[in-house]
Amino acid sequence: MPQKAELVVEDRKIPVSNLDKVLYPKAGFTKGQVIDYYIRVAPVLLPHLKDRPLTMKRYPDGVEGEFFYEKNCPSHRPKWVKTAKVWSEGNNRMMNYCLAQDLPTLVWAANLADLELHTSLSRKNSIKRPTMMVFDLDPGAPADIVQCCQVGLWLRDLLAGMKLKSFAKTSGSKGLQVYVPLNTAVTYDRTKDLSRALAQHLEHHHADLVTSNMSKAVRKGKVFVDWSQNDEHKTTICVYSLRAREEPTVSTPVTWDEVENCLKKKKADLLRFRSDKVLIRVDKLGDVFEPVEKLKQKLPKKWNV
Repeated sequence: MPQKAELVVEDRKIPVSNLDKVLYPKAGFTKGQVIDYYIRVAPVLLPHLKDRPLTMKRYPDGVEGEFFYEKNCPSHRPKWVKTAKVWSEGNNRMMNYCLAQDLPTLVWAANLADLELHTSLSRKNSIKRPTMMVFDLDPGAPADIVQCCQVGLWLRDLLAGMKLKSFAKTSGSKGLQVYVPLNTAVTYDRTKDLSRALAQHLEHHHADLVTSNMSKAVRKGKVFVDWSQNDEHKTTICVYSLRAREEPTVSTPVTWDEVENCLKKKKADLLRFRSDKVLIRVDKLGDVFEPVEKLKQKLPKKWNV
């Protein structure tokens, strides 16, 4: 493969470089393969990126090298890359985020070794309004995704009791994430209050397995139910994004049946998906996460948790 090339994607010419560079040394997975994965998964990935301010997590020297987060869209971007202006409290200024609205932009970002795609829970036109409520279930060793499956199922049932449908995906790292599509008028204050209340309820009833406390010290052998992701200033890993682990694993949507099966068999590997496996799943199942962008649900006015 040549070191420099030009890809023509939807009539856009995109220079790509160092395609043979190995970005995942233990797996021998190259930058060319990263770009290829993102091109192939784009039909199901792009709807989840559309209109969402994107934080790029770039690994120019691969997953074992230094990385950096890029919130401001690079000034050397092609003129067709769309951006969104968002006020940043932390930086006390306007930030200009990239928007991955189309396949050329996705390929351009992948060529920058943007392995991980971190998106806002809001769309650019209503930055103060989340379209979903999210729970990040993060296991403290020796707990792993098997314990996360148990907590995820408890959470699913609690939400179902509030007439809220939820969807699961792997983090692509160690944990499991539960998404509650809303797509109705709601504030971050409300999603944060309810997610915190549910996390504390689970901790109260299953203290041996669940913590709602961020402190690393109390996490050993427990699952941290991270409700704090429900915040205007935070991002979450986008579904179908690669992760910068030893292998090119992906944040993969899974069915609740698969979550139950992983718990029953106590085999963490059942919910570990590399990029090649994800493409096969998408061919077979389509986008299991599609309802997250479309399903309209309202938070209950009052809750008793």
